[in-house]
Amino acid sequence: MNHSLKPWNTFGIQRNADRIVRAENIQQLLDAWKTATTSHQPVLILGEGSNVLFLDDFAGTVIVNRIMGIDVNETDQSWHLHVGAGENWHSLVQFTLEKGMAGLENLALIPGCAGSSPIQNIGAYGIELKHVCEYVDCVELATGKASRLSAEQCRFGYRDSIFKHEYQDRFVIVSVGLRLEKHWQPVLTYGDLTRLDPITVTPREVFDAVCHMRMTKLPDPKVNGNAGSFFKNPVVSSDVAQKLIAEWPGAPHYPQAGGHVKLAAGWLIDQCQLKGTVKGGAAVHRQQALVLINENNATSEDVIQLAHYVRQRVGEKFNVWLEPEVRFIGRSGEVNAVEIIA
Repeated sequence: MNHSLKPWNTFGIQRNADRIVRAENIQQLLDAWKTATTSHQPVLILGEGSNVLFLDDFAGTVIVNRIMGIDVNETDQSWHLHVGAGENWHSLVQFTLEKGMAGLENLALIPGCAGSSPIQNIGAYGIELKHVCEYVDCVELATGKASRLSAEQCRFGYRDSIFKHEYQDRFVIVSVGLRLEKHWQPVLTYGDLTRLDPITVTPREVFDAVCHMRMTKLPDPKVNGNAGSFFKNPVVSSDVAQKLIAEWPGAPHYPQAGGHVKLAAGWLIDQCQLKGTVKGGAAVHRQQALVLINENNATSEDVIQLAHYVRQRVGEKFNVWLEPEVRFIGRSGEVNAVEIIA
């Protein structure tokens, strides 16, 4: 149990694993999984560890997915990309722009690997992965059988997909297929992007604006460990939203399908004046209330205490109960994050 997980989670939490294996192809990954399961060890498959909180030492094998490669096929209407699960997401966004392919610029600087992007249905500034995803290739761990899921079969929801449910422990994502339309239309609905001119703006200008917003508001994990947005933006009924907006007319809110309304978790936390709140070595980021940071050798217990405190304060003030976006990993695998911080 002396293999440190600290380099393998962007929170920078010190925990250990029995074994860490770096897999550069499907066979290496399957072999590592089989070796672990044959000896009745739990297995965790990681990308860059940008969305996990280790609650404890991991009593098994951590497999780091580093299946690489980007292939591009072009048609009259679009570019079709086949991307290895181990490719860094932001590097992929840069690659597409350098090749003159637009469509991913709103998703710049999201930490993590391409293979993790469908699990969370990553999203930022008005774009989600589901808008550009064509398929996801995965392999059943027990049999080695490959299958391709269409975007529809992935059942993408808000920070959700089939890979968080039926496919969670049985399948591993090995590559992602993306479709980028040649007829590009900028999405300029959030933040500084609303100030750009939709007629003249270029994909590079959108990319630069997104990078600027993220770099000025979000902490660098190399300086202060973090997992990006700690909480999901809550989606509530229109009744709940109307009551809240009546009392707080300035509350950001975004209508969703089915009459629901998405609220801004960062705004709710901010209204409770929680920026800079500290529990042990963990703190609420001073520029972006949605991010919890490892400020001073935080333990996972510090982060849990802070998350609980933030959730309670927001719940008491607004009767809206936040849920972590970050995945909580216990000794033998993922556990229910809401139950841990409730």
